[in-house]
Amino acid sequence: MTLLTICLAWLAMVFVGVPIGIAMIFVSIGYFLYTGSGINFAVQLMSDGLNSFPILAVPLFLLAAAILNSAGITNHLFGFARALVGRISGGLGHVNVLASLFFSGMSGSVVADAGGLGKMEIRAMRDAGYPDKFSGSVTAASSMIGPLVPPSITMVLYGVISNTSIGSLFLGGVVPGFLCAATLMIMVYVLAKKHNYPRDRAFTAGEVLDKFVRSFPALLTPVVIVGGIFSGLFSPTEAAAVTVIYALLIDIFIYREMTFKKFWDAVYETTTTSASIATIIAGVSLLSFVLAREQAPQQITALFMGWIDSPVTFLIAVNLMIFVLGAFIDVLAILLIIVPILVPVSLTYGIDPLHFGIMVVLNLTISTLTPPMGMALFVVAKVGDIPYHHLAKAIIPWLIPPFVVLILVGFFPVLATGLPSLLQ
Repeated sequence: MTLLTICLAWLAMVFVGVPIGIAMIFVSIGYFLYTGSGINFAVQLMSDGLNSFPILAVPLFLLAAAILNSAGITNHLFGFARALVGRISGGLGHVNVLASLFFSGMSGSVVADAGGLGKMEIRAMRDAGYPDKFSGSVTAASSMIGPLVPPSITMVLYGVISNTSIGSLFLGGVVPGFLCAATLMIMVYVLAKKHNYPRDRAFTAGEVLDKFVRSFPALLTPVVIVGGIFSGLFSPTEAAAVTVIYALLIDIFIYREMTFKKFWDAVYETTTTSASIATIIAGVSLLSFVLAREQAPQQITALFMGWIDSPVTFLIAVNLMIFVLGAFIDVLAILLIIVPILVPVSLTYGIDPLHFGIMVVLNLTISTLTPPMGMALFVVAKVGDIPYHHLAKAIIPWLIPPFVVLILVGFFPVLATGLPSLLQ
């Protein structure tokens, strides 16, 4: 009963507008006071939760993405994608997806993708005569590729809380990320043929080569990250610092578009976003102590073991639970509260931790598209000046492609584990 009260109190605070991390802290302190435990060690619990070397990768990857956005590197990526696939029916829709795939190899974040590329993509599609509902929905849908292709902030956090190799998670997301891009492009083609959407002009081989050369330094970012990690040159956290330096160097010596104001804006954006994430992590540290004290992991394990008799049904149940929760609760909250409880349960069913991690991350990225709380929808509605309720309705068909990929990864674990096993 105490556990149920805690959960309901937290949900009630979130729904009335209290920030998620603050709500966790308030609920946990209320529990301490109610049980007479005292709150003297609350600050220590929050400090311990943040005192993690791998978590340092989160603000560093955020800063790298902000620098890449501020330096205008997204323009070069968009131009290269346009030269490659713009001539296909529904051209700018394909460009939208491909540009997101390119940028995901630098940002690792749905918000960075939707906010950085989104405004430019929607403006280009609007000028070409595409309806806002199509432009906004394909922009939101393509942004979910961000956390799947390395680097991935979501995978960093998952690796920390589940003690799974972050480098292996990075590689494990590559195939699902490319599959999501492919299925989204199929969706674009089908809708473009149905509604007779325009296509871009055909670029010459020389133009394609020129745009590739301009984009090449930025496209090397994921190679630098993954190559450095698996060669042993640096850890995932050090890779994040290297990414920041690399982003600065390619702009200073190649693109030369960064100004002091742009750099300051990138630092400010990173600081505010990192503070929000840190508050959630601190709140989770408190709430996790409360849940452990109330034996929540044991209760949930007993619940699953009582009516689920196979790994397949367990995965189906977990994915349904995450999908439903993701429509109402922030992705980070689900990741940091629910996943630590589910990982030990998955091991009892003999599920590969890497396979389970990729499925969870993929499902969490889908949650960024699901109304009413889909973060990607809010960002795209804002940067594209599209009414949220229009976008929330238009996004529904676009959930089909990533769900197809989720099912494929669920039934064929090699899609997640194959690439890491080859390089280990």
